[in-house]
Amino acid sequence: MILDGKCPTGPIQQTWDKHRFDLKLVNPANKRKYNIIVVGTGLAGGAAAASLGELGYNVQAFCYQDSARRAHSIAAQGGINAAKNYPNDGDSIYRLFYDTIKGGDFRAREADVWRLAQVSNNIIDQCVAQGVPFARDYAGYLDNRSFGGAQVSRTFYARGQTGQQLLLGAYSALSRQIKAGTVKMYDRREMLDLVVVDGVARGITVRNLVTGQIESYAADAVCLATGGYVNVFYLSTNAMGCSVTANWKAHKKGAYFANPCYTQIHPTCIPQAGDYQSKLTLMSESLRNDGRCWVPKNKADLGKHPNEIPEEARDYYLERKYPSFGNLAPRDIASRAAKEQCDDGRGVGPGGRGVYLDFSTSIKRVGADTIKERYGNLFEMYEKITDEDAYKRPMRMYPAPHYSMGGLWVDYNLMSNIPGLFVLGEANFSVHGANRLGASALMQGLADGYFVIPYTIGGYLATVKPGQVNTDHAEFKKCEEDVNKSTEKFLSINGKRTVSDFMRELGGLMWENCGMARSKESLETNLKKIPALREEFWKNVKVSGSGAELNQQLENAGRTADFLEFAELMCRDAHHRNESCGGHFRVEYQDEGEAQRDDANYCYVGAWEFKGVDKEPELHKEPLKFDNVHLAVRSYK
Repeated sequence: MILDGKCPTGPIQQTWDKHRFDLKLVNPANKRKYNIIVVGTGLAGGAAAASLGELGYNVQAFCYQDSARRAHSIAAQGGINAAKNYPNDGDSIYRLFYDTIKGGDFRAREADVWRLAQVSNNIIDQCVAQGVPFARDYAGYLDNRSFGGAQVSRTFYARGQTGQQLLLGAYSALSRQIKAGTVKMYDRREMLDLVVVDGVARGITVRNLVTGQIESYAADAVCLATGGYVNVFYLSTNAMGCSVTANWKAHKKGAYFANPCYTQIHPTCIPQAGDYQSKLTLMSESLRNDGRCWVPKNKADLGKHPNEIPEEARDYYLERKYPSFGNLAPRDIASRAAKEQCDDGRGVGPGGRGVYLDFSTSIKRVGADTIKERYGNLFEMYEKITDEDAYKRPMRMYPAPHYSMGGLWVDYNLMSNIPGLFVLGEANFSVHGANRLGASALMQGLADGYFVIPYTIGGYLATVKPGQVNTDHAEFKKCEEDVNKSTEKFLSINGKRTVSDFMRELGGLMWENCGMARSKESLETNLKKIPALREEFWKNVKVSGSGAELNQQLENAGRTADFLEFAELMCRDAHHRNESCGGHFRVEYQDEGEAQRDDANYCYVGAWEFKGVDKEPELHKEPLKFDNVHLAVRSYK
């Protein structure tokens, strides 16, 4: 099937404004008659729930954390992009649009990316009005810094805590609506099923993580803002609770999953210390503003203290390979370049899994106090974890799974192929193509939540009669029964392997065979091993306790079961795409180490339809057109 993204036509500069005007409106007096469910309260979900509540809709917001303010968006460090052009260095909405299309290796929709660039400036105004403490220069104006994939400074930041400060702004707006009574908050609830009645999304089934009770909620529309899925690699920078479960449940109910093989490996994370480490620590990409990446030229120098290696014996590999962008090359390129050095036997630190990120040149240029002002909390965090002072010796870094560009397929209105099911933020596939530029995740989450869904969901609701289905409907009862059966099945297996043991093995397979580099052979290995591992899981997993209590083993078992199904789809997507683009790097398709795209055969969004576990999914395609950016070989040299 050829999918239609329903993008508006005409001059791209006018598409979003014209589309907003063409959308049907809901009478203010009628808005209170509609119920909307929002799952997830990070930047996309929190902003959406607050904005929809402010508009007068009845909103039910759900999160699995004990508070909406604990969403994983809080972990974002570096900043948020916007085309304000405050430094007067040549930025514009078109340049942000162009950089994002190019950064995504020409695998994103033009219309969606233009809208993102256009509303980016509104986001900064909104957040400043909320009191978000962005960094300011000596004169009091908002300050900017650079991020990878751009030659202008357009990133607004709050030291190394930008995500936390933006989330507090969204949380404040959400709290205001909770007090006003337009938003009802349900914390410690995990979505375990999507209720679809006659082909339309009508509600969700959740588990109360404290009491174990299974609950159902009905609405006129459902918004998923449940983040990404890179915990499929086991070791990632994501919080332990991040999972694919909500998206996967919706996928099994008919929602198409788009480009699942597009995952991002972040170039600057603290290297893994041992095989039983359960989490990796991200260090903001903003550090590459002032830090220079290098490894020793000679393997004989690997055992030396880095400060003893002279300048002429260092290989500043990003500056050498990409002189135009240097250390600000995009994440996919910077990650692969770091791995190349380590694979070449010139990696530093334990196991040779690291490259240096050196601030000595910047400290000489601007002074340690300025570096401390810009990144002080990041340097403190690094020292607490490694016991090394990055003011006196280079940091050690290594790439790690960080973000998923793939997600549920949505049209221009952020609605999936299931009417009434909207998908926001990292949970959808829409704007980053095959590689996300740094500081664009926060931008997308808030764009979707504050400025897109408040319009587009109104266009849908205006065509729907409110309250057509409630939780007495037979489909809600069936979903509750299915969830209860699944719980009983987990608890009845009583096998010999823990849930974490299965997840660790799956993550290892995904990292080795579908990680930073993939091949036809490695993917086919996974396509054989993952079903076998899944079969063993359902025979040999050990889940203790009961379903009628707080039971984190049970929670993790459900998430792992979903990852075991999703991982196969991800490998299948990577296997079918015989090209390299952005974060999807097939070793067979490269030109002197650079990704080799195949626009003639793969310039489309690949959206998969679920046909059953152990059955081959069906691939649908949405062709991508580039009328405003020339489709060209991506180069940062």
